[in-house]
Amino acid sequence: MENGQSRLQQVQKDVDDVKVIMLDNLNKATEREGKLGDLEDRADVLLQESQKFHKTTVKVKQKKRRENMKWKLIMGGVIAVVIIVLIIILAIFLSGSNGNST
Repeated sequence: MENGQSRLQQVQKDVDDVKVIMLDNLNKATEREGKLGDLEDRADVLLQESQKFHKTTVKVKQKKRRENMKWKLIMGGVIAVVIIVLIIILAIFLSGSNGNST
């Protein structure tokens, strides 16, 4: 009977050991669940921030494109005015030199 009693005690000890391990595993799983929740929240915040950043970069790109176009138009206008002035000066010079030679 004592052999059966010691086997019963050993089985009870093994059950208690397994119970401790299972409780530890359950606690670890609960901790992981909390950490995963925090990670998911941080990922959501990061996604929102990246979307804001993308919108900002699109706005900045459009603004710079408009500024660049404005400067191109200004430079084109200045060049056109210079060419027109040169043509007028050249026309006056050529008409003045043609009148003197006849």
